[in-house]
Amino acid sequence: MVNSSSKLINVGSRQLQAFLEICRCGSFAAAAERIHLSPSGVSMLVKELERQLGVRLFERTTRAVTLTDAGRLLQPHAERVVAELRQLGVALQGSSSAARSTLTIAATPVIATCLLPKVVAEFARRHPEVRIQVMDGSLDSVRQAVLEGHANMGIAFFVKPAAGLLRESVCSFRLMSIGPGERRRNPAIQTRNWKSLDGLPMIALPISNPIQALIDKHLPNAKTSQQERAEMNFLGTMIAMVKAGLGNAVIPSFMTEECRQQGLKIAMLTEPAVHLNMYVALRRGADRQAAETQFIATLKTQIAKSDELE
Repeated sequence: MVNSSSKLINVGSRQLQAFLEICRCGSFAAAAERIHLSPSGVSMLVKELERQLGVRLFERTTRAVTLTDAGRLLQPHAERVVAELRQLGVALQGSSSAARSTLTIAATPVIATCLLPKVVAEFARRHPEVRIQVMDGSLDSVRQAVLEGHANMGIAFFVKPAAGLLRESVCSFRLMSIGPGERRRNPAIQTRNWKSLDGLPMIALPISNPIQALIDKHLPNAKTSQQERAEMNFLGTMIAMVKAGLGNAVIPSFMTEECRQQGLKIAMLTEPAVHLNMYVALRRGADRQAAETQFIATLKTQIAKSDELE
């Protein structure tokens, strides 16, 4: 038989926090908002806590949520445990403040390749006490890494808001067209209007990609060309395919330098000029570290120094 003290060993701080917020708010929905979870997520935490303790903690009606006798008994003990855990966290943070901290950045492959090296190098020069780790992956994996706490921040073209994330725009890039044909490196950058792309063989991102959705709003006969064009999952792959002579593509201008090195024809698109925001994404509710603020500032400074914004 498992006694009560053994049951308590399995209780988690997240469960106790959810329990205490419901006590304070008198509502699962209000508690969920305070701890940045869905009401169903809070309900699951409480049900698991009740299962582990073998008691019912709340009486639920359509109008109110009230504590049971067991809930009233648990409340002061839960408050003490959570308070002590917070104090322990502060103490541990203080004890390691002199140690070298680590900042983990998640980014899509092309951003990690074309943009981050200069930013990381400059940040390391200014802040040698901070160790930088870079995780590269798909847009979904970048988003998930931040949400699950595996990365301090994500850098990507987060066109649409995502639950649980705070977006901060760091810059705006032009959309440009690239095509094969130049034999020399660093060709001059031209301009062309969107209509001039009509009828050209195109290489694109999947139609489910938010960047491609923005492009298709301006691309002539986009619905027709979707049936014929080649689709690639990553911008870097698109550049390689264009270089191989397989078609043209529309991409953000932060890849201008890479395309010039590959000797591709580059033209900023006009009528209209379309901009795409790059964002830093942070987990909603997480405390921002000084190193995160410093890295974002370095990122903005390095991008502003480039000639690829317009």
